[in-house]
Amino acid sequence: MALSGRAAAVAVAGVLVVLAVRSLVTMAVINGLLLAAILLDMALAAPVRALRVRRGGDTRVRLGEPATVTTVIENTSARPLRAQLRDAWPPSARPSAAQAWLRLPAGGHGKVAVTVAPARHGDCVSERVTIRSFGPLGLAARQRGQRVPCTVRALPPFHSRRYLPGKLAQLRELDGQHRTVRPGQGSEFDSLREYVIGDDVRSIDWRSTARHRDVMVRTWRPERDRRIMLVLDTGRTAAGRVAGYPRLDTAMDAAQLLTALASKAGDRVDLIAADRRIRTRVLAPSRTTVLATVTDALAGLQPELTETDWRLVTATVLAHARRRCLVVALTDLNFAVDLLPELRALAARHELLVGSVADPRLAELADRRGDAASVYAAAAATRATAQRSELAARLARLGATVVDAPPERLPAALADAYLALKGSGRL
Repeated sequence: MALSGRAAAVAVAGVLVVLAVRSLVTMAVINGLLLAAILLDMALAAPVRALRVRRGGDTRVRLGEPATVTTVIENTSARPLRAQLRDAWPPSARPSAAQAWLRLPAGGHGKVAVTVAPARHGDCVSERVTIRSFGPLGLAARQRGQRVPCTVRALPPFHSRRYLPGKLAQLRELDGQHRTVRPGQGSEFDSLREYVIGDDVRSIDWRSTARHRDVMVRTWRPERDRRIMLVLDTGRTAAGRVAGYPRLDTAMDAAQLLTALASKAGDRVDLIAADRRIRTRVLAPSRTTVLATVTDALAGLQPELTETDWRLVTATVLAHARRRCLVVALTDLNFAVDLLPELRALAARHELLVGSVADPRLAELADRRGDAASVYAAAAATRATAQRSELAARLARLGATVVDAPPERLPAALADAYLALKGSGRL
């Protein structure tokens, strides 16, 4: 049972009457009438157990976009329903309305639409719907909560999508499909054509030249059907914010761009995310749905405030990728994390591409010399930058390609590194 504000107002009016008359009989009469009215109102209210509730609507939405969830209520009782519906969405879902009013005739049905705009990626879950069925007087209501679970998955935003057309144009140029043909340096033979000034003389096909009047050169195209293994570090360094966003969010944006580009290039994409344990893995997804599958897997990831077990990560990658492939490790170039021994094992077996989010504030701090505090901050920033550069140089000596770029440039820079590796025939 639940009392309404109208019942409270009637009770206050009764108190004023009792104070004015100052009679016990008057108080008893008013209390009796109010209690009788409340009981009668509850008796005439539609029974909440006779209500059938189901939900539908959007189940997936990009972060920053609204989703509409519809709650359908069917009144199977013989009494009209005047109800207040309250949905149990968490505050991070940012629902458009916390409650709604609904009037249904006997045997009728209606629906209530709620718009949610999740504040962070992941699953927004509403487990229960609470319904209050009021009587005709509006003094009291029958109340019951029903478990009607509903989940809206907020997918990570794909801000780097704007780079995709340009990267696809570069890919078509590598494949020899663009009007301005530029032969790639892959290992799959494409075609023969006449020599032009500027061509590499090592590409001359002497046998074909002997059969023709002109000098003929071989053109190559990057190999297809190669395997790309994306490795996301979800440890404590991924929780650090750069330019207002966690490093993990930038890494996920870069992973989506690489997935879209590699799938168009005819390559296979796998995904592993880990810290102290493997958080998620996507292995051998369908090429037609690989971007949707990877994006859906990324949506449930959150950084964990623990050290990443790179020994576990390396063992998992080597167990799943027995043949040589491109391993893209998205992590932080941090001297506090011992990356080198494990990444050395990956670089020995696979082509290794390391992507890291650089903090542009380090350059700003390094240029300040106004006071003693600024000098100390500049020294710390200079030291941090030097350490990152030294670690990147060590990784490069192992044969890895390192991309250390600010958040707004990292996805495009990683895509360029992938195209460069593909064009040079290193995949």
